[in-house]
Amino acid sequence: MISVQNRLPQLSGSKRFFVLGVALLIAACSPKVRPVTPPVKPTEAPVTKPEPPAKPVPARQSSIAMLLPFGLDHLTSGFTSTSLTQANIALDYYQGFKLALDSLTALGYNYKLQVFDTKGSTAQSHALAYNPQVRASDLIVGPIFPDDLKAFASVLVSARKPIVSPLSPAAPATINNQNLVTVTPPLEYHAWTAAKYVQTRLSAKKVFILRSGFSEENDYITPFKNTIDSLGKGRTQVIQTTVVRGNLNALLPQFSTTAPNIIVMPSTNQAFLTVTMRTLDSVGKKYPVILIGHPNWEKFSFLHTDILQRLKTHITLADKVDYKQAATVNFMRAYRKAYRSEAGEYAIKGFDEGLYFGRILGANKGDTKNLTDTGFNGIHNDFRFIKKPGVGYINTHVNVMDYRFYELRKVE
Repeated sequence: MISVQNRLPQLSGSKRFFVLGVALLIAACSPKVRPVTPPVKPTEAPVTKPEPPAKPVPARQSSIAMLLPFGLDHLTSGFTSTSLTQANIALDYYQGFKLALDSLTALGYNYKLQVFDTKGSTAQSHALAYNPQVRASDLIVGPIFPDDLKAFASVLVSARKPIVSPLSPAAPATINNQNLVTVTPPLEYHAWTAAKYVQTRLSAKKVFILRSGFSEENDYITPFKNTIDSLGKGRTQVIQTTVVRGNLNALLPQFSTTAPNIIVMPSTNQAFLTVTMRTLDSVGKKYPVILIGHPNWEKFSFLHTDILQRLKTHITLADKVDYKQAATVNFMRAYRKAYRSEAGEYAIKGFDEGLYFGRILGANKGDTKNLTDTGFNGIHNDFRFIKKPGVGYINTHVNVMDYRFYELRKVE
């Protein structure tokens, strides 16, 4: 049986919140088998009454507390653009997660899903950490925003059941909780994956890191360089330089005209990228270039695909959905049938995470052991967890992508 707290009333004029209200009111129940004793035909000889068949043992009910920013207090006061965006994220994620639990329930598993509204408030998230129903759950999913999660997790610091960070790539050290499960790989694992690719697949002897001058780039550069140094045992030269107005003249004497020049640009600054990319495109006509970029580049419409392709640009991604594969097609069809709407990225993530954690809970009678031994190939990403002291479990799986045929494709 799946039950839900904080039922959501319909928002006048909003089809999505009407769907939300219906979705949260419906309880999905696993089928119950009732044994029936077949009738015994009378005979002249005495008949021994058959033993009734053993009653099936019901699956242990796994309890899940889900903390999402529905913002129900805005139903009367009105939604802002920010609170409405948060509510839509919450609804999409919830529906994807619940669809996964429904499919597992059909296989004989048993769940109790309770939904709590964080209201997009740090104070409310902190208060929910004291809720007895939340604390007693086998698994806690959310809050989804870093500040809310930090406020919530600061209360539950002793060893207990896991707290899943379902969407945020924030570094686990900023949350600092041994029970945390970070599903979205943090930036350092993108840098680690990119460095491993450069070192093992490209066999780089020299790597150029072009900096814009902003200190946040160190969050990528430091783990990238540490990985290069570790894998290359100091044999790969890493050259860092700050580029001003796209001027690369000081680097050109060190470039090769025959072998690819591996260039890493961890910047997300539009002005810097626009100017520097234009210079690199010109330089690439004489010096072969392989460009390694920041994972956020996929979201930037100001980057020209033709230039990215000419520079043989590679980026890392933790979220890439192949809409042609059978698993995706089946999920989209099921989601459309269940909710009469199209699944977005958060619904897909909710479905993957619901399947992964739901299976583990069901198979282990409410326990979530062996995350490091249990991999998962999802629709949006795969899960490969490691455990680090003090900061919990972290998904490290990241895909390397490159621009080919004017689109991003996974590097095999």
